[in-house]
Amino acid sequence: MRNTAKFFSAGAFALLLGGGLLAQEGAARPAGGTGQQPPAPAPKPAPAPKPAEPAKPVPVEQPTFRVAVDLVTTDVIVRDDKGQFVANLKASEFDVFEDGVKQDIASLVLIHGGRAFNMQAAPPPPAQEGIILPAQRPTNDAAGRIFLIFVDDLHLDFRNTPRIRQLFTKISKNLIHDGDMFGIVSTGPSSLATDLTYDRQVLDAAIQKISGNGLRPSDIIEGAETQEGPSEVRYRAHVAFSTAYDLMRNLEKVHNRRKAVIYVSNGYDFNPFEKTRRGEDMFSRTFGNGDEDMTDPFSQHLRQGQQFADADLAREVAELTRAANRANATMYTIDPRGLVAGADIDEQIDPVEWSDHVRKTQDSLRVLADLTGGLAVVNQNDFDKALKRIDAETSDYYVLGYYSKNPDPLKRTRKIDVKARRPNTQVWSRTSYSLRPTPATTSSK
Repeated sequence: MRNTAKFFSAGAFALLLGGGLLAQEGAARPAGGTGQQPPAPAPKPAPAPKPAEPAKPVPVEQPTFRVAVDLVTTDVIVRDDKGQFVANLKASEFDVFEDGVKQDIASLVLIHGGRAFNMQAAPPPPAQEGIILPAQRPTNDAAGRIFLIFVDDLHLDFRNTPRIRQLFTKISKNLIHDGDMFGIVSTGPSSLATDLTYDRQVLDAAIQKISGNGLRPSDIIEGAETQEGPSEVRYRAHVAFSTAYDLMRNLEKVHNRRKAVIYVSNGYDFNPFEKTRRGEDMFSRTFGNGDEDMTDPFSQHLRQGQQFADADLAREVAELTRAANRANATMYTIDPRGLVAGADIDEQIDPVEWSDHVRKTQDSLRVLADLTGGLAVVNQNDFDKALKRIDAETSDYYVLGYYSKNPDPLKRTRKIDVKARRPNTQVWSRTSYSLRPTPATTSSK
């Protein structure tokens, strides 16, 4: 019995243990199972690799050419049939053409009686990529005018010094008013180099230093000769044109002001008194048969020198006027000699050669004024009347501005034609301008 009880006890323990295991397996098996563990699920097949996309071609970077867009400004004077300034024109009453193409007026400023009236402000120029510029501040000092007095004493006769100083005294009293800025620069021994200032006393002190230092005809005839002609004549002209050119480049930095250059000089002639320098006496020139040996190498050389001299003078004048037009500066040329008669008695000069020399010098001053929209005061003695006209032209005018529609940077010089639609009016303005020269680049080795 005891053994049987032990057996049953051991059997009950086994049944209990077996039932617990079966219960655990039943919980683990799904309902309705057969009692065998189902096989593990098959692994999912790996997704097939996508076909490789064809390589895209790498775009070739094209060079980009950018042209600086600058506001082209020009001073315009409009007068009616009575010669009075017309001060009530609107932008819609102006037509501006560049090389025959009509331009869109971007700005219009009226200067009347020395006061500025901004009738149409110019929009800001397109911003260049990669450059962030601060907003432009309006200028508060833009009421008066700017006069640059250019004293070319290297081409002013010393014997006319009292007359020259009298002319500058009239300029100080009749032309430059309170509120106008002015500067004085000379080319020779007068040694004038005054920055822009409002102080009238500076001008009065400078007038006392002005003295002519031009060459006399005898100095030119007896001076040294080169292949280009009289060496001293060329040197003085080079100094004068270089000084004036540098001044125009500095004036280009000044904006929103009327810039007038009072250019006082006797003018230029690169090959004066050619026949006298050649050694021909006055009798042979006057009563000779006029025959010239065309096969003589010396005569051919002088004839070529005359042609080159005229071409060089035209080139120098053109370069200076282009610089003035880029700066929107108007040149008013004044010859203090006034009405020019014959040469002095002590100068043995052929009257015909003297007349040709005077004509060339006066023509050079006329071209400088005409190509910049100014006035040439030559071969006249009424300086008061001329200064009043310059005063009026620099006090009443319009400033028109536009952005050129021509993107071609190779078109350096461009013609400007300004017209007013109002009938019975006349328009004065500059006729051309030139783009800034491309800055020279230095190559490193």
